[in-house]
Amino acid sequence: MKSKKVLAAALAAALAVSMAACSGGTSSGGTTASGSGEGGGATSETVNLTIWSPTDTAGIEQWWVDTLNTWNSEHPEIRVSREAIDRSSSYDYENKITTATTSNSLPDILFIDGPMVSYYAANGIIIPIDDVYTEEDKEDFMPSTIQQNTYDGHLYAIGATESSVLLYYNKDYLDAAGIEYPTDSDINEAWTWSEFAENAAKLTTSDYVGTNIIMDKGEGIIYGLGSFWNEADAPMVSDDGTTAEGYVNSDASVETLNYLADLVKNGYANQDPITDEFLNGKCATMLGGSWNIQTLEGSDLNWGVSYYPVSNDGKAVSPTGDWSAGVSKNCENTDAAFEFLQWLMNTENCATYADTISKPATRISSYDLMEGWDEGPRALVRWQLENTGVARPRTPSYSILSTEFASAFLNVISGSDAKTELDNVAAEFDDDYQTYYAE
Repeated sequence: MKSKKVLAAALAAALAVSMAACSGGTSSGGTTASGSGEGGGATSETVNLTIWSPTDTAGIEQWWVDTLNTWNSEHPEIRVSREAIDRSSSYDYENKITTATTSNSLPDILFIDGPMVSYYAANGIIIPIDDVYTEEDKEDFMPSTIQQNTYDGHLYAIGATESSVLLYYNKDYLDAAGIEYPTDSDINEAWTWSEFAENAAKLTTSDYVGTNIIMDKGEGIIYGLGSFWNEADAPMVSDDGTTAEGYVNSDASVETLNYLADLVKNGYANQDPITDEFLNGKCATMLGGSWNIQTLEGSDLNWGVSYYPVSNDGKAVSPTGDWSAGVSKNCENTDAAFEFLQWLMNTENCATYADTISKPATRISSYDLMEGWDEGPRALVRWQLENTGVARPRTPSYSILSTEFASAFLNVISGSDAKTELDNVAAEFDDDYQTYYAE
């Protein structure tokens, strides 16, 4: 690979991708340390490991303290501390990684958002962790989790939680329109693309639109809607992640983009959805994240969930992805880091972490320790992850794909030609890959 690929400018550009769509809530505040350890005094033989991860909710911050204290009290020979780095503004977390990469001062273990794993791997910022988990362990992780964190045939990271996207619907609005509730128990009866569009039209009134398909105008576009491309057999990039020409701008890709854009251009979905549009009764259905369940359960809204819409020929694919931990190139004791990472992502820790943040766990065995995932909306999330979940494209040029694709989507719903916009996405992606990663 070309040596230019690790230039600071390229790194900063890639790290600037917003990961808001599946990162969950964060709490504000400066850099902090957690889990310094209780019991088990350090000696000259002690290995000290440092973790970096973004600040999170109060519950997760306490989880880190408790979890690291448990490890440190039981493993005095390997003491682990964590820096919780604020990312509430100006990409503080990503900027810190950029600086540490260029100065070779990365922590031992680094948390990164799933679709960026390929970028970190291709640039040598994280190292393979193939031997950390047995084949039995790997089979216990959701297929999409292993897929997301694998690059060039090697596993580079692993996480405790996953995410998915469901079709949420307002029962009162469907009743008023005479539309039968979509299924939550039989994927073969899920709404097809045609049914989704037809019902969005029927549900649109002067008071609310038929659906909400825009989570945000950045990463949320490719995260929330990219599965339509998979269902259309229209991959955005080649299987090896090296080229977008002929993929993201294929005929099937253009048709998919026009299908979704027409929902907005026909007035069935808003180009600029209001905050909590579904919760506030301003749309009848919504393609929303698994994280919306907890909020809706605490509301008075009469709502239900169904599967992510399937293609007209029945192909079902659903979004996935979340943060993962990798071992950095600057780690001086990889054996210790591997031992800790194996423990950190065991069945029990994945379960307690997922419970704390109300997200689905990555490990299938963790659900035996978690309540509420065998029925209702959470059971549907789990089913999709186990059966239809597919990770976002794996390529070191992912940040270019994500930002250019979002721009293209927004331009098309504003009136631009879909083929022209997707040609531009392909050109920008291929230029980036050829400049920084081609042999």
